[in-house]
Amino acid sequence: MAKEIEVTLNDNKVTGAEGMTILDLARAKGIDIPTLCYVEDLLPTGACRLCVVEVEGSRTLVASCHTPIAPGMVIQTHSPRVIEARRQIVELMLASHPDTCLVCDKANICELRKIAADLDIGLPRFRTRKHYFAIEDVSPYLVRDMSKCVLCRRCIRGCNEIAKKNVLGMAYRGFDSKVVVDCDEAINTEACRDCDVCVSLCPVGALSKPRKVEEKRRGKVQVIKG
Repeated sequence: MAKEIEVTLNDNKVTGAEGMTILDLARAKGIDIPTLCYVEDLLPTGACRLCVVEVEGSRTLVASCHTPIAPGMVIQTHSPRVIEARRQIVELMLASHPDTCLVCDKANICELRKIAADLDIGLPRFRTRKHYFAIEDVSPYLVRDMSKCVLCRRCIRGCNEIAKKNVLGMAYRGFDSKVVVDCDEAINTEACRDCDVCVSLCPVGALSKPRKVEEKRRGKVQVIKG
């Protein structure tokens, strides 16, 4: 049986099992901490930094998704410092994100949009370069719009850990960072046939399945990608 650990969570004494992360404990106690990169049962990376919390004695905010609880830890999940950090992170994401929410297939279920609404974020304060990539629709199994990618890496981990296909990976650095296939080629592999793991995990509209609409036009089948 796992050892019980007592911590102070938002001014309340609570206990959790040894090995639990701060995020695990918070969710077990009904406290919502926003995340974009975290998926239960996949290895946490702390890539999005939205799950940061304040831990007494720590000089910086810590990512709750991969920080284990420790005896006597004092944690604040929604302090002013934490909320401001999360707002800045989301605003920076939105500042480099395409302004196409109204026509995006993921619009009403976009996790980035939901988190922005929960944090009461409208137009971002920051101005930065936007990512522009051509839509990759050569594959009959998958469409990628990397202009919408938020670099959460969920697709990579899902492809590697769930599908076991290792098709996707990260390349480049800084602003040029990108989820790539092989040597940054358009995705067009049979490994994606009958697999929508990455699509189901994508929190935004960067990944989708092709929508085929059959209609007679000059005796041919028209294929609409979206």
